[in-house]
Amino acid sequence: MLRSMTAFARQEQSSAWGTITWELRSVNHRYLEAAVRLPEALRGLESLVRERIGAALSRGKVECTLKLQTAGEALTAITLNRPLVGRLLEIASELEHMMGPGTGLRLADVLRWPGVVNEAEPDLDEIRLAILDCLDAALAELIATREREGRRTAELLQQRCDAIRTQVRRVRARRPEVQARWRDKLLSRLADIPTEADAGRLEQELVLIAQRLDVDEELDRLDAHLDEIQGVFARTEPVGRRLDFLMQELNREANTLSAKSADTDTTRAAVELKVLIEQMREQIQNIE
Repeated sequence: MLRSMTAFARQEQSSAWGTITWELRSVNHRYLEAAVRLPEALRGLESLVRERIGAALSRGKVECTLKLQTAGEALTAITLNRPLVGRLLEIASELEHMMGPGTGLRLADVLRWPGVVNEAEPDLDEIRLAILDCLDAALAELIATREREGRRTAELLQQRCDAIRTQVRRVRARRPEVQARWRDKLLSRLADIPTEADAGRLEQELVLIAQRLDVDEELDRLDAHLDEIQGVFARTEPVGRRLDFLMQELNREANTLSAKSADTDTTRAAVELKVLIEQMREQIQNIE
């Protein structure tokens, strides 16, 4: 199955401690290149995120952005260090007794004292698990989008493969006519020569001309490459590079066909083949 490398996915999950949002964007690239953007407190997850991206995708430039909106009251439990507050008040009372009334601690002074208020650390293990689960869902959505785009691209490629086969059949059907025309043309020119042509030499020249104009091998190879492309469409692994190689082979045969062309119709067919192959090549650049 063909997969496009251009896609977008967004997944969001909410819980008591906040909301996780993953946004994934991918475009075509020769290799897999992932740009991961995480909140500073979660930078330690980057290696795990890259591993999951690498396991799910093989090619493409992928931007992965995590947005974490926390519900502070659910994440953090604030507790009062009662023993410390009691000790502070005792010291304040002693100071007031020594220095006189009005020198006691204010409430704001107590709250600012280090260690008076304790904030419980959130359960990061639970958050990390939820983040990775949400990432897996986003990757699944991205792959599904890539596959939908890949199916549309496969339909366009199939249309052009059919058009190439049509051109190949037309050129092959005209081969006897083209060869007969060149034979008649050579015999006509020889007839204008006053001296009688050597029959053996004439036969050799006809064979040489037929060899120079023979494009049966090129037409056979074009058909063989098209058959290979059909087989590639049915594969499950990434096939973008293989298809790109097959486009090079198709273009090589089209160039040879053009070079051996002996009539305008074959030349037109070769040009049309090149146009179709280039259209396919451009589309294949976006296949994983």
